[in-house]
Amino acid sequence: MNRIKLVVPTPHYKEAILDYRREFIENGDSLDGTSGLKNTEIFEEWYSALCDNSKEETVREGLVPDSTYMAISNDDGRLVGMISIRHRLNDFLLRHGGHIGYSVRKSERRQGYATEMLSLALTECAKLNIYKVLVTCDNDNIASAKTIMNNGGVLENEISDAEGVSQRYWITLD
Repeated sequence: MNRIKLVVPTPHYKEAILDYRREFIENGDSLDGTSGLKNTEIFEEWYSALCDNSKEETVREGLVPDSTYMAISNDDGRLVGMISIRHRLNDFLLRHGGHIGYSVRKSERRQGYATEMLSLALTECAKLNIYKVLVTCDNDNIASAKTIMNNGGVLENEISDAEGVSQRYWITLD
């Protein structure tokens, strides 16, 4: 593997991040693992929230601290995906979001990037002392389920409610 590296977003990547957002919105795709990028058109507002939400002391109300990364291609420096690690779970995340959310831009899908991103994120989880990692996906998202299973995910159950049907996978780290 080693086709990508995880990089913490900075203002240096503003145009690449906005281009990533644009591609998802144009395709009607969900911007998972981007720390709310879909909800803001102003990069500086998103980046400020990203920084605030990276620490327990400054996390915004109703959220949990997280670490968000960009998956950058080692070949050409292109932003191929984003992934977010939640440092702890609240009731909602225990049901639907898990510790990790991620997305890969449509133009880069079906190339194994999500599997590699999740593998790299699991290494970051261990650094955060998260050794039992919950990763969820919609029950109809076969590609995501395969990504999770390729990284050692074991299906615990499916939860059905107003949000839809979520599959809950646990990955135990050594």
